[in-house]
Amino acid sequence: MYVLLVASAFNSLTQRVHAELRDHGHHVAVELALPGTSLAEAVRGHRPDLVIAPMLRTAVPEEVWSAHTCLIVHPGPVGDRGPSSLDRAIQDRETRWGVTVLQANAEMDAGDVWASVECPVPPVGKSDLYRGEIADAALEAVLLAVERFASGTYVPQPQTGGRARPLLRQEERRIDWEADGTEQVLRALRAADSQPGVRDDLLGGEWFLYGGHREEQLRGRPGELLATRAGAVCRATADGAVWIPELRARRLPGRPAGPKLPATTALSDRLPPLPEVPAPPDAGPHRRTWSDVGYHEEGQAGFLTFSFPGGAMSTAHCRRLLDAYRTACTRPTSVLVLGGGRDFFSNGIHLGVIEAAADPAEESWANINAMDDLVEAVLTTTDRLVVSALGGNAAAGGAVFALAADEVWCRSGVVLNPHYRLMGLYGSEYWTYTLPRRVGPGLAERLTAEALPLSAAAAQRLGLVDRTVPCAPQEFTGETERLAARLAALPATAARIAAKKAARERDEAVRPLAAYREAELARMRRTFFDPDAPYHALRRAFVRKERAVATLPHLTRATTDRAPAAAPGPQPARQPAPRAAPQAAGPPVTAPPSSVPRSAVRQRDVTGLAAPDAAPGPTCC
Repeated sequence: MYVLLVASAFNSLTQRVHAELRDHGHHVAVELALPGTSLAEAVRGHRPDLVIAPMLRTAVPEEVWSAHTCLIVHPGPVGDRGPSSLDRAIQDRETRWGVTVLQANAEMDAGDVWASVECPVPPVGKSDLYRGEIADAALEAVLLAVERFASGTYVPQPQTGGRARPLLRQEERRIDWEADGTEQVLRALRAADSQPGVRDDLLGGEWFLYGGHREEQLRGRPGELLATRAGAVCRATADGAVWIPELRARRLPGRPAGPKLPATTALSDRLPPLPEVPAPPDAGPHRRTWSDVGYHEEGQAGFLTFSFPGGAMSTAHCRRLLDAYRTACTRPTSVLVLGGGRDFFSNGIHLGVIEAAADPAEESWANINAMDDLVEAVLTTTDRLVVSALGGNAAAGGAVFALAADEVWCRSGVVLNPHYRLMGLYGSEYWTYTLPRRVGPGLAERLTAEALPLSAAAAQRLGLVDRTVPCAPQEFTGETERLAARLAALPATAARIAAKKAARERDEAVRPLAAYREAELARMRRTFFDPDAPYHALRRAFVRKERAVATLPHLTRATTDRAPAAAPGPQPARQPAPRAAPQAAGPPVTAPPSSVPRSAVRQRDVTGLAAPDAAPGPTCC
């Protein structure tokens, strides 16, 4: 079928629906519901078989839902209505929630039900929940609804009862540091992550607080700042303390929104002298104190875990992770796993920190070099197998970072965006080496040019991913540990390590890694230090969460993903993981189906880029 996705932004859920519908052979296009544009006119231009709204903040015009079946994806169970569904579920301590796919009509969230799926609510932030359990339930419900629609016989069920709840406002989110215990504070912070944050007064300023993690030992007067750790601040509650990783200054009248920043960076000179309290080393995967980087071992397998807000990695993040990686490489293990958590793996350089820097060009340059140093360390590790374990999404340099490993394991719900051009960048992280060695130069060029999201299954078919792990988000860490232990115990692992070393030496003789880096960074440096380069305006729009003025042309074109396997031909050597042969498939369709003439799909000029269109990041759950 020809499915048109209508959304307020091309956010992570919209990307996943886009990718998985393509996997199922549907032709998929996107139109963003933007101020000053006619959604009804856009839909008429596409003439779709079905309209789906994975994430829509505004009502569907009657002109659309009266002419086409239009399915709304609501992040709540049947009967739940309102714009703050997940926020209230977390604040109300719900342990089970759900997703409903309903038909648009005159009353918001009140249409007939095409599918509904329940899911658990673990103690995580709203955006993490949204990208994990909610997204899994949403895809199950969407695919079922599409199947039912295609049958032509299914009759959607009318809703009975239900209640509409209003927007959860800052007055209801407010934290009373004198009275609220740690659990209540964590619920408030988790319910507001990553939008809108919890507004609070701190050190003479007004801030929005993001993230929240329990501290088991530090104590102090309620509301007092107690310590710092890796850019986060620890603040006392009525009965304990919490770590807060990120802050954003409240927008001043007539000024654009500022970026989310590491808390210590945001507070800057306001911050009083506080002790930097590092996390206990080797605390294990179930440590009770918070740390964004950790290491533990299970037999011959080492696990270097990291979790940075929104997947954004600043210069400081990269350097700390590189230090931890080098330390991990001194341990007597045969397998080293990177990541393994449930949310974002990495989205590359930290655009917020760059935007807030005194010299964004210099900070961009420092950040990309720090990323390259990290990737180079992984590429030149020849005494053990390295595995990238992606429990959550990855994009741009973060997706390429994952490819530096010998094996890439993805949870089945992961979405990959292995491209840079939507941020006006050529890219680095040795992508000109690692991407072609996995998929061939032709497909590498196509992936970076098309700039479309890939499901984990599609990425495995192409050769970007070696293993998909079909499990719930909460189970991924355990599954990763089990698989890594099995890999370390395989008799063939020692031989693979020896072969890996020989392959790296052969590749180095053909073209040194330094040559790839030099060529990539030459392009990046020209962009960073050119004040007229589009990157600067695109970065600013991303950080300030500016809306696009039009849907990007590559999204309005209907595409499907009967993806080809990696192209044969000479490629740099690598030691692939044992896996099933890729599924054969035909070439992708990059035009509307024959029933829809190309002229019917409007090609529009784009003069701006909305934050969520660049890649899944801190500002777009």
